[in-house]
Formats: sequence, structure tokens, C-alpha cells
Amino acid sequence: MQIARDNHKNASDALAPDTLLNNGHSRRAWLPWLLAIISGGLQVVIFPNPDWNFLCWIALAPLLIALLDAAQRSGGRTGSALGRGFLLGWIAGIIFYAGSCYWVYHVMHYYGGLDEAVASGVLVLFCLYVGLVHGLFGAVLAWIALRPNWGQRGLILAAPFVWVGAEFFRARIIGFPWDLLGTVLVDNIPLSRIASVTGVYGLSFEIALMNAALVAILYGRRERRVLMLSAAILIIGIVEAGSYLEPPAAIPTGTARLVQPNISLDQQWNSDSYEKTLADLKQISIPQPGEGMPGDPLPDLVIWPESPAPFFADEQRFHQTLSEIATGTNAYVLAGTIGVLRDGDNSQLYNSAELVAPNGKWLARYDKIHLVPFGEYVPFKDLFSFAKKLTKEVGDYIPGTQRLVLPVHSYKLGTFICYESIFPDEIRAFANHGAGLLVNISNDGWFGDTGAPGQHLRMARMRAIENDRWVLRATNTGITASIDPYGRVVQQARRNAQVAVNMPYGVVTGTTFYTRHGDWFAWMCVLACAIIAVLALVKRRPLRTGQNSS
Repeated sequence: MQIARDNHKNASDALAPDTLLNNGHSRRAWLPWLLAIISGGLQVVIFPNPDWNFLCWIALAPLLIALLDAAQRSGGRTGSALGRGFLLGWIAGIIFYAGSCYWVYHVMHYYGGLDEAVASGVLVLFCLYVGLVHGLFGAVLAWIALRPNWGQRGLILAAPFVWVGAEFFRARIIGFPWDLLGTVLVDNIPLSRIASVTGVYGLSFEIALMNAALVAILYGRRERRVLMLSAAILIIGIVEAGSYLEPPAAIPTGTARLVQPNISLDQQWNSDSYEKTLADLKQISIPQPGEGMPGDPLPDLVIWPESPAPFFADEQRFHQTLSEIATGTNAYVLAGTIGVLRDGDNSQLYNSAELVAPNGKWLARYDKIHLVPFGEYVPFKDLFSFAKKLTKEVGDYIPGTQRLVLPVHSYKLGTFICYESIFPDEIRAFANHGAGLLVNISNDGWFGDTGAPGQHLRMARMRAIENDRWVLRATNTGITASIDPYGRVVQQARRNAQVAVNMPYGVVTGTTFYTRHGDWFAWMCVLACAIIAVLALVKRRPLRTGQNSS
């Protein structure tokens, strides 16, 4: 009993110094919940839009303070600390996903065929579900803070590792690594180069570490607090200055013509509209006399995006059009298509990218592997049979099986389609298989005029940094762009317009540490979390004094 009381006292003492949320004996019970809400809001605004990425250095700090308070208020009870920590993290997560992924409502309502109430319900359920990852983060840290001899120091030490572990869980288990924290640093070129070694998770770790350091200062000695905060602000300022540093321009070696069709997702298709669309796209795909400046390089690659049009790969008119564009430009053509595998009366559909040679011959096809749940297929159809409108609108595609790299000129390119761009480990496989150029084709028209196209572009830019590759991004409505290996947008087309723009690109043959070794850093953080948990479970026996030896 004495040992239990001593252990409880050790836990309380570890949390006692200047908890920030206490004012003498009065406790503001509502303040931790407000801090969780503020943290969720800060995590929203660091992404497009409004893209206030400089706030990332304080975005997690309010939540960490609230979690320390959760451990203190638990009175040493593990269940209470876990529950409060989970709820605080969950609230922050729900707000984050509601604020950054509100476009889920737009997709479900306007293109999923759901009425406003049901689409709103889908968004709420989505936020509640994915927000559980933030809840897990909060519960683990509150538990660590409660352990004997850990307290504030334990939570602050563990926070960066647990944050990366939670993001990795979201990527690998939940399957939705949208807006990982590290992507906010894509414009900070010196700092973002860390991702070429660790992947985006290394940048997430760095941001979480700085937030934890700020909390450590706030809980430190009062007489040193002002000095330490001033030093921390200076460090943040120096780190942020990297956003204004520009390395020399990357040298392009080729020119690609990126076609942005701007096809409405509400387009009603018949033979006339189909023929007109093909004719219009063919016309803008082939450079016209006097279009550019004298001496401008001609494109050696023409790229069409993933498209809402019924461009079946085996349809004769479509097949002929792509071949004519290839011969007319004397360039390779890469186009988003609906791949078809026919077996008698049955057929299987793929979301594909077809490659056509300059002589008009169709060479190879990549079939999208990572399909969008509730967009390209319905998981657990029997379970969701009640949502008949939704399941009717959702495609029924079959996933591909190989991350093929496609031969172009003297190099190979890796093509990833839309949703695949958010999965770091999947994209690095293309570069690891020999792709010297990465191409992302997408139909971001689903998102409308929300912040999602900007978020999607930012994640594609991070893939360029991780793999030290140029990325050509062709989309239906925008944002169509050429991205250099530093993640910089070298050129982009205006949104919501039918245009074709010649953009520079280069080919890189070397590989980064991340390309070769993948998510090693994230796995190390998971291992660190396991070690921290084991150490926290080991209760240090307090020394006994005042006993006579027998």
C-alpha cells in the first residue's frame, strides 16, 4: 500500500509544477476543451486554404497542454486519463477534418447523388471516424503523462514519436494520409530536403518536436520562461526564413504539353457531344502555327488527365484520335482512359493510363492500383446497401496489380492516378523501379472550388521532394502544373479553363535514401513508441527509509 501511495504521489508530483490551466485552487474546467478546439482550428488553417503554414509551429501546443491537464485532473486514475485524453484529441481531430476535408460534402451531394442532409451526415461520420486517430494520439500521451516518474517530461518527450506513429497508422491502417502535417513545409526548401531521407514523416516529427519544446518552456521555471521563449521564437524565425531561400533553377531537358480539358462532370454524353469533345481536345493537343515564340522547343510528350469522359481504351474513335495526336506531334501521348478487359459477355473496367508512341502505336497501360473507396468501388457493398443513390453513382473498377514504369524516349516514367498521389510509399516505388520522371493525372473537378485542389497539389509536390523527381501534373479542371525536384511549381495552367500548355520537365536517374528505403523513419517512430510504452509500464520502486535491518 505504501508503494502504491508513493507511486501515485510521484505521478502527481510530476504533473504539479505550474500546470498553466490552474489559478490557485480554482480550475477552469472548460479551458482544456477550448484549447483542443483551438488546436484543431490551427491545424486547419495551415493547409490550403488559407495556407497560413507558419502557424504549424504552434498548432499542436494547445492540445499538448490540454492533455497534460487531462492527466492531472484524472487523480491518478488511468481510465479517467485515457478517456479525457482521447476525447480532447478526438475533438481536435474532428475539427481538423471538418475544416480541411469539408469537400467530402460537396462530392457526396453534387456528384454522389445524396441530398443535403445525407451528404452532411456522411461528412460527420467521416470526421468522427478519421478523427479517432487524433483521439488515439491524445489517449496515449495522457496515459504516458500519468505514469510514475514520467509526467510532463514524458509527454513532451513522447509527443513527436506518437504523432508520427499516429500519422503512420492513418496511412497504413485507416488508408487516408491526406494532409499529413509535414506537407505544410513544402515551400521551405532547405528544411523540406529532410523528406528525401525520412519521407514526409520526418517533417511531421520536426513540427511536433518544436510544438513539444514550446510546451516544455511554458512548463519550465518561471524565471527562465521569457528568455527561453524568446530563444524559441528566434529559432522558429530562422527556420521559417528557409521559405525565402531559393536554390538555383532545376535544368529541364524536355517539354511536355499538358492538356486540361475542363470537362463538366455534369456533361450528358451522346454521339455528338462525344465527337465534339474528342475534336476539341485533339485540336488543342497539337501545337498550332504561331502558337509559341520562335525557337521554343516542341513538346516530346503530350499528357491527358484522368477524365470524366467515357474514353474507353478499346473504342475505335478514341483509339484513332490518340494515335493521330501522337503522329501529328511526333511525341509520346499519355492519356487517362477506362481500360477494358473483356471476357465474353463480361468485362472488367480499370482506371488506366495508356501510352502511345510517336508512330501512333499503343505501347503499354498502367492500371490504377489504389482505388478510391466510395468513388471507384464500394467496400462492403452489403453493409452499405441502404445508400442506394451513392452506390449507384460509384464506379465499379478493378484495381491493377503492378506499378509499371512506362518506356518513353531513353527513360521511363511512373504514372500515378489521382488518389494514389497521397501515399508516399506507393509513389516512391515508381522511382525505385527506374522511373526518371513522375506523372500524376487527376480529375480534381470533383472538389469544385474548395481548398482540396491546392491540398492535392501540395501532396504531389511532396512526392517530388521525397524522390528528387520532376512531377508533371495534368488535371481535368486544375491545378495543372510542372513541379521540379525541389517541389517548386515551375509553371501552371489557369484553373477551370480548357487549355493546353507546354511545360518544362527533366529526367533524374539517381535515387534518394527515401526512395530506396521507404518509410524506415516512420517505423523507427513506431518502435520508439513501443519502447516508451514498455518503459512507462516499469514502475520504479521508491527507496524505503527508516527501517531497521533484521
